[in-house]
Amino acid sequence: MSTAAVSTSPAPPEEPWSPAEFEARLRAVGEQRYHHLHPFNIRMHDGDLSPGELRRWIVNRFHYQRHIPVKDALITAKLPTSELRRMWLRRIQDHDGAQTGEGGIERWLRLGEAAGLDRETLLRADSVLPGVRLAVDGYVNFCRLRPPLEAVAASLTELSAPDLMRTRIDAFERHYPWIDAEGLAYFRTRVSQGRRDSREALDLVLRWARTHDDQERAVAALRFKCDVLWSLLDTVDGVGRGEPA
Repeated sequence: MSTAAVSTSPAPPEEPWSPAEFEARLRAVGEQRYHHLHPFNIRMHDGDLSPGELRRWIVNRFHYQRHIPVKDALITAKLPTSELRRMWLRRIQDHDGAQTGEGGIERWLRLGEAAGLDRETLLRADSVLPGVRLAVDGYVNFCRLRPPLEAVAASLTELSAPDLMRTRIDAFERHYPWIDAEGLAYFRTRVSQGRRDSREALDLVLRWARTHDDQERAVAALRFKCDVLWSLLDTVDGVGRGEPA
């Protein structure tokens, strides 16, 4: 009995998506998986959070905020040219500020104060939930360990951030007037910063992802980042209502 020959030739690699299709797939991740769809954010924007729930979110989200310049420092160290490093370094300064009293971290502390929290409560991080710590550590380690393409692609949640910031500003002004309007400066600043940062990161990802495998890894990295943000809210929403510990 003859045995049919079995081909051992590897399958040819898949053709990369066109730049337009690749960009559309990246944007679809945000449309389908970004945390604007999370029930906690929906309740926040509908005005359904208690003061305690809102304060708990501010405390736990600050743990993520204060690690943004850390992950950006890790990404900066991976970039191959002075031009790219200068571009990415600006993100660190956006959050840490050029000097004391400036930057996104300071603006988040002022948001906490406007919501009735002592800044030492945020800085001590005693009330940060274990699940939030795990999610943030996972993202920082991803940026530490993964190649530049994936680390930069994970930042593309910024494609969706400006719309979320505008929605949040409107929601806070309408539903949470007990928070001083000056405390919303972080959200206002991130509208323009998010547009600029996402344009720069998207341009890099589109240029760097030359193969179909590269493109798939970039999309997977962005999905991972959406999962990080979703997990953070799962934890904050899952502990029940009340003041932060």
